[in-house]
Amino acid sequence: MIEELLPDSVVAVEAHGDEEVEGATLYPEEQALIARAVEKRVREFTVVRACARRAMEKLGVPPQAIVSGHRGAPQWPAGLIGSMTHCEGYRAAALARATDLASLGIDAEPHLPLPANVLPSVALPTEDRRLGELAAAHPTVHWDRLLFSAKESVYKAWFPLTGEWLDFTEADIEVETNAGHTTSGGFRAQLLVPGPVVDGRRVDHFLGRWTVGRGLVMTAVTVEYARG
Repeated sequence: MIEELLPDSVVAVEAHGDEEVEGATLYPEEQALIARAVEKRVREFTVVRACARRAMEKLGVPPQAIVSGHRGAPQWPAGLIGSMTHCEGYRAAALARATDLASLGIDAEPHLPLPANVLPSVALPTEDRRLGELAAAHPTVHWDRLLFSAKESVYKAWFPLTGEWLDFTEADIEVETNAGHTTSGGFRAQLLVPGPVVDGRRVDHFLGRWTVGRGLVMTAVTVEYARG
């Protein structure tokens, strides 16, 4: 599912439910990161990294450990960029060559309403108004959860370019549906703080895509180089 949100330059590997991923084991450096974690967390951590290593192989890069750096961001092999996500019943990793994309972020969430009182800390007044309009037009989609996921993907694409925190309230996201569809579309994230400099230009917004299916909502953001 996640592949349909990403350009051809990105390799994505996903696992649904209890699906096993070949080579789902941890390197010693990774084991040290979750030495005290509960079994569920260990399994998520293990499977999502197995997905990432399969993606490395598809890009012709030898599989290797993926440790966490500043603010827990995954540290990718030289020459690669990537993003990982996991939620109940789903794990995925997406990787690309750093020469093809500047950054990317993916996120998957259960297609359920956000817990009570979460939305006010996530949504700007403009976003809340637009969510209401979307809910009135397409009530089968949990737009609050989609907004949360989109902001997660925006942050995952933002952080490798800046090394800085991006608060939920520092990006204003406008979600659109595809013509004739209510389960897929795109979104534009207007950055409300100075954006990263990519290829010598200041980026003031990110573009992303979303889809809903199999009990999940998925979002992806890609940041391209200025070419041509």
